[in-house]
Amino acid sequence: MIKHIVFFCLAEEAEGKSKAENAVFIKTELENLKNLIPQIVSIEVGINVPNAPKTDFDIALYSEFNSFEELDAYQEHPEHKRVASFITKIRTARAAVDYIV
Repeated sequence: MIKHIVFFCLAEEAEGKSKAENAVFIKTELENLKNLIPQIVSIEVGINVPNAPKTDFDIALYSEFNSFEELDAYQEHPEHKRVASFITKIRTARAAVDYIV
């Protein structure tokens, strides 16, 4: 099992929306990928609690795949690329970790 975890910092405003509005949109779009990309075993997106102490990122993506090949298929899928393209336009930072369990 491959666990794929990604964190994003978002701009205060981007694409005509506030950080909070973009965070909700991203959460909805990423979680909907489970219905569109069969390689996703599970996916969860968390939005950081406003004004939470000692936090560095606004969104956390947690997803699981059966293999690195399936993770690659997810990353190359047109729907993932569509969502990723939007996130790239509004994020200010990104961090990711992939590991095997």
